[in-house]
Amino acid sequence: MLGLEYFSFSALFSPLFLAFMLLVTAAYFVLIGPLSEKFADSEPVPLSKKISFVCGMLILYLAQGGPISLLGHLMFTFHMTTMAFSYLVAPPLLMMGIPVWLWRAILKVNPFKKLGHFFARPVVAAVVFNGFFSLYHFPAVHDYVMLHFVVHRVYYLLLFIASILMWWTLINPLPEKNKASGLGKIGYIFLNMVLLTPACGLIIFSIKPMYATYSDPNVWAQAMGYCVSGDPSKLLQAFGGPTFFNIMSTKVDQQVGGIVMKFIQEFIFASMLGKVFFRWYKDENKEDDNITPAEFGDSSMNQA
Repeated sequence: MLGLEYFSFSALFSPLFLAFMLLVTAAYFVLIGPLSEKFADSEPVPLSKKISFVCGMLILYLAQGGPISLLGHLMFTFHMTTMAFSYLVAPPLLMMGIPVWLWRAILKVNPFKKLGHFFARPVVAAVVFNGFFSLYHFPAVHDYVMLHFVVHRVYYLLLFIASILMWWTLINPLPEKNKASGLGKIGYIFLNMVLLTPACGLIIFSIKPMYATYSDPNVWAQAMGYCVSGDPSKLLQAFGGPTFFNIMSTKVDQQVGGIVMKFIQEFIFASMLGKVFFRWYKDENKEDDNITPAEFGDSSMNQA
């Protein structure tokens, strides 16, 4: 289906990356299990957090090493799906899955504390992540990154770190550092929604295909050489180019990709907006409920 039957198990499931992700997941369960006693203030981790972390790892694997990753080299729509999964879906799930006491231990040994504090500031984090993401989708930058393996890996790693910092204001699990108000978080969500719009708009409303890796057979074959084994030229001989796998025209595929990215972003941030607003509203009402009749009477007499 979608041409996946033409590729090997190794190309579809990236066994080395799968092994790495399984090792990280195993390390997580060892840290929150047998080794948890070595951490100060450690507590049993609820099932919901474990499920959140495992789901985050699974989504990240599918996006960066599984079949969806390979499809991202065949169709731009799937490429944007992998970007959304990697930087908008997986990071908050992973962050919510790590218990508070483990976060404190991780941050205690962080060698980049000062740098992290600066880039975790709400406006800075939003601008850096959305700037990195938007820059990547300029045609010249995108094609260069896709054709240079080391640059590709480094850029994706930096983008992942930037996404963690962007999510920190909203997911911050540390009570002592969660200083953003409910209204501030709502504004922050809108800021992120606005900052990503120009890049998606550029992709959606372009009058022609923008990316050589999806329109030029030779460039596509060269980029495919990083995710499938063998001679890339044989891909051209066998399939002729990416259009062999695409059920849409290159232009329509590009437009659908931009729409998919924007839709996933809007859905995630709208869900987060509802959660933040509800919690803010609940906290505000709780403060009002804490005002006793005696306090209200004293304040009224003082005003009189």
